[in-house]
Amino acid sequence: MDLADRKNLLESVDARTRLAGSNRMEILLFSLGTRETFGINVFKVREVGRTPHITKTPNMPRGVEGLISLRGNVIPVLSLISFLEYEGQPREYGKTMMVAEYSKRTLGFLVHEVDRIIRVDWEKVKAPESVLSSNQGLITAVTELDDGKLVSILDVEQILANAFGEAIIVDIPPANVDQDVCMFFADDSLVARRKIVEVLDKLGVKHKHATNGAEAWSRLQGIAAHATQMGRRVRDELRLILVDAEMPEMDGYVLTKNIKGDLRFAGIPVVMHSSLSSQANHAMGKAVGVDAYVGKFDAEVLADTLRPLLER
Repeated sequence: MDLADRKNLLESVDARTRLAGSNRMEILLFSLGTRETFGINVFKVREVGRTPHITKTPNMPRGVEGLISLRGNVIPVLSLISFLEYEGQPREYGKTMMVAEYSKRTLGFLVHEVDRIIRVDWEKVKAPESVLSSNQGLITAVTELDDGKLVSILDVEQILANAFGEAIIVDIPPANVDQDVCMFFADDSLVARRKIVEVLDKLGVKHKHATNGAEAWSRLQGIAAHATQMGRRVRDELRLILVDAEMPEMDGYVLTKNIKGDLRFAGIPVVMHSSLSSQANHAMGKAVGVDAYVGKFDAEVLADTLRPLLER
């Protein structure tokens, strides 16, 4: 793919806000010089081009090749294949770089080459089976192309945690709530779920969770049905719902749309918690009715967003 094609590949991103609530997303396909095909949400990718000169610096974490200057900003460059379990590195690897924005943080990802953008129905995106790949911990989901080829969608949160360590959560004051107050959250990333639980435990809030949007909606419907059977309101059972944007089978936009369209969940705020921090993604969240949008992963901001909603 030449430079003009790469430039055109990512144009008109704002038009993709029409996908909000459609349970569809666009995935940029790329390779690492192996037989596997990988994917990343196109909203995370700012640009694709030839790899510039990388300045090597001492004591960089494993997988971090060095630093580059990009329009006046110094950003780290990560070699994605370094995090995956392959013996040796393919020839001519790393000639292409994807510049990605993750939680308001800009990074360069070295890949072999980019292919094309595909539009994916999230219901066809599944959690990976452990038998599929030795790299399961770094793969958050798998989907299938029309020709039967599998695409592994990388868990960027896990890769960054492996490279730079997980965010340290400082002291967070507890919320002023009764001890039986409970909330629900859904996130497909193990790293994100672990950090969310840390925040909620420090807030002193009970919690239930799901690992994707379809599972979340099924569990929420079960909670609503039980509350109705017991003659209670769902908001007496759940004070707040926290959803990720990208999840296999059902994304956070459709999950939010379902919640907001079910009168049983009236009065329960929905907060979207996502590494997709662009204005387009905020607009997508607003379109389906989220009450607040929080970028991953700032524990204090998350706690400050949740606390007043839990206390009211």
